Amino acid sequence: MKATRRAPQLPVVTVDGRGVVSHAGTALLRELADRSGLTSGLSAALAGSRSRRGGHDPGRVAVDVAVVIADGGAVISDLRTLADQGLLHGPVASTATAWRVLDGVDEQVLAGLRRARAAARERAWAARGEWTGTELPGSRVADRMIEHAVIDVDATLVEAHSEKDSAAPHYKGGFGFHPLLAFLDNTGEALAGILRPGNAAAHDAGDHVRLLELALAQLPDAWRTKPILIRADSAGGTRRFVGELADTGVEYSIGFRVTEALRTAIAGVPRRGWTPAIDTDGYPREGADVAEITGMLTLTGWPTGMRVIVRRERPHPGAQLNAFEERDGWRYQAFITNTTTGQLAFLDARHRAHARVEDRIRTGKQCGLGKFPSQLAHVNAAWLELALTATDLLAWMRTGLLAGEPDLARAEPRLRRYRILHVAARVTRGARRTRLRLAEHWPWALALARAFARLREIPLPA
Repeated sequence: MKATRRAPQLPVVTVDGRGVVSHAGTALLRELADRSGLTSGLSAALAGSRSRRGGHDPGRVAVDVAVVIADGGAVISDLRTLADQGLLHGPVASTATAWRVLDGVDEQVLAGLRRARAAARERAWAARGEWTGTELPGSRVADRMIEHAVIDVDATLVEAHSEKDSAAPHYKGGFGFHPLLAFLDNTGEALAGILRPGNAAAHDAGDHVRLLELALAQLPDAWRTKPILIRADSAGGTRRFVGELADTGVEYSIGFRVTEALRTAIAGVPRRGWTPAIDTDGYPREGADVAEITGMLTLTGWPTGMRVIVRRERPHPGAQLNAFEERDGWRYQAFITNTTTGQLAFLDARHRAHARVEDRIRTGKQCGLGKFPSQLAHVNAAWLELALTATDLLAWMRTGLLAGEPDLARAEPRLRRYRILHVAARVTRGARRTRLRLAEHWPWALALARAFARLREIPLPA
């Protein structure tokens, strides 16, 4: 048996440490906001909410709220986690000031915040292109890189535990909100979101069209003329939304409800009409096949060039099947697309990769999307926009500043906070310079130092 060593006894504890800060990595996100032009853009959008000339810059306040959300903050008062690090961040607005800034965000100001985010995104992408050789990484499916900007659309439920404006009962029996969100699959950036009441319909075509406009407006101008793929589940499979996608000129891959007409067409597919399916990693998926049934359907009212593809798969034990599926022992799913090239198996795997949006939403709920802290709807709408901003800052840090650090690039927000944002350091001053001395024993201190060095290659906006 090996003897268990006792933990070393702590020395005498005192409270006379000087120049010590925690959460040193949050300074990286603040400076990233500055150098991407996000801070100045938000300042311009919020200029009307500045109460006095000598007060806090509203753009800086908004950025600080976004940084706090990225750092795990769930309410506006969590701004104190930055204010407590005065040596690192300097003066930080009070909770009351931050509240006043968010309270001043109406629809016009909200549009300005979105324009500021879009301009900052373009600058961040240009910088990433200089470092990595590509402005936008490809989206990987079945061991292939899709050279599209892939936008995933999905809705989620957010519970409210008190009476709040626009909160309502939802279909799962709870009470809260039902926001509709759009994420960029290539990088994990959160492009757009619409705050909706809990009883908002998942298949509301008007909301999908509005979200599409907001999401496309977030892409840099040069990318709006390049290939774009929109993915959604069957809630997006409405004539109006699909028609809007076709008119916009983008490719789409949208879930399609299996109706009686589709079941009739499926029953008419010959045995040789089914092709073996593959999974999203490119490996053959045992017990799964795909087939195209476009020519077997009457698609009146749907856009020209729309294809209907069906996937069948042996159900897992305990799966809920309808009478049609119970009769022949297959589980059926369908999707529609206007992509004209590519094997059916690949198009199916590409559509199934839409499931990654569930991870985007799950991690997004760790970055402000899991709680709307105010009783007022317009404040919660502003919070949503800053939560999307927080997700963007983390994505730009991961794909740009931490490029070449695979362990950090793959880490989820909670782990990345622990490794990068919550680093301890000392702030020292000498020779007319201020130095941030990261803890030398920290395993990821060099990665953070390299990220700061890379960030400072971006010139501050004029």
